[in-house]
Amino acid sequence: MKSVIRDINLAPEGMKRIRWVERFMPVLREIKEDLVRRHAFAGKTVVMSIHLEAKTAFLATVLHAAGAEVVITGSNPLSTQDAVAAALADLGITVYATHACTTEEYTRYLHMALDHRPHLILDDGGDLTALLLGERRDAGERLLGGSEETTTGVQRLRNWENAKQLTHPMVAVNDSLCKYLFDNRYGTGQSTWDGIVRTTNLTVAGRNVVVAGYGWCGKGVAMRAKGLGAHVYVTEVDPIKSIEAVFDGFTVLPMRQAAAIGDIFVTVTGCKDVITKEHFPLMKDGAIMCNAGHFDVEINGRELREMATETEIVRQSIEGFTLPNGNRLYLLAEGRLVNLAAADGHPAEIMDLSFALQALALDYVQAHAELLTPKVYVLPPEIDKAVARLKLNTMGCEIESLTAAQYAYLYEQGEQI
Repeated sequence: MKSVIRDINLAPEGMKRIRWVERFMPVLREIKEDLVRRHAFAGKTVVMSIHLEAKTAFLATVLHAAGAEVVITGSNPLSTQDAVAAALADLGITVYATHACTTEEYTRYLHMALDHRPHLILDDGGDLTALLLGERRDAGERLLGGSEETTTGVQRLRNWENAKQLTHPMVAVNDSLCKYLFDNRYGTGQSTWDGIVRTTNLTVAGRNVVVAGYGWCGKGVAMRAKGLGAHVYVTEVDPIKSIEAVFDGFTVLPMRQAAAIGDIFVTVTGCKDVITKEHFPLMKDGAIMCNAGHFDVEINGRELREMATETEIVRQSIEGFTLPNGNRLYLLAEGRLVNLAAADGHPAEIMDLSFALQALALDYVQAHAELLTPKVYVLPPEIDKAVARLKLNTMGCEIESLTAAQYAYLYEQGEQI
């Protein structure tokens, strides 16, 4: 089927973006050589639902070069870059994605992608999987399994698995060490502030920043805020993560208290209704809110809109809301992922690790399809370590190895302490 994109004439600009990030993704380049040599995905249809920007586009070209029929659609209406989508279509990859598409168009694109009857899927957030488990069970007749990129998506997968609703094996790439220790922490930490600073053109130093959620993504956002000179406050529901935030030097308090303190609010919990009508009237005039969690449910935009006496688009990706008390609050990127909806997402060097794991996860699923059952799997540790070693090699780093005696001391019966 023909691609649905904004404008094929944007392809040259999109190709420049893809080639730029490719230069900084040496691990995926090396894995590509092996996959292409083996023609690893010959005869397979791979459907990807993912933030459609340059780094994901490079991953799509890797799978395509390894023999797959690749079909790609977005996983967020605002993260699709039309120039990149055009470049992929120009390369012969089927694309169903347009920037700022409506909810109806977004869902239609997912359906169109599933019409290709995938052997493998690569999901980001779980929307593609949700359709396969629901109204599009017909599209799973050839499905061997797939992989999931995000914390939110893995949570959904485990819920489906626990409810015995999962119909195919899925690899939780997000749970690999080389993914969440780097992508979630350093990737989200940098790209979130890239989106905020690029969109607002304001300083972070000296401001009170409230980070809602102290998982790996929240840790990265708080760490980078501190590095930019902010006073950082954390809200959290988990007592252990809360202690960790305190020991990391941050003030932990409930959102109802933080609401009156914060200048910039970043939600990154993966849950809904983190900032609501209870909190909006407490906020300072000029407070800025944004979200770095997967779905646009963490800041309750509906309640904010209903409460406002006036709304105004004050700048690209910034909407102002005047409250009855006269204060004006600002919401970035409609409450969607600010690092992708208002910026370019994670740095290429970080996604080099994540997408190397994604390519290897899909290869793992097809190679072990007869042994896998409808469960959530984590990649074997040796794959994680292999990717880490490749990355170290590309960075010119050399590490130690255990001697035979050291190995025996640690792992074999023999010399005792």
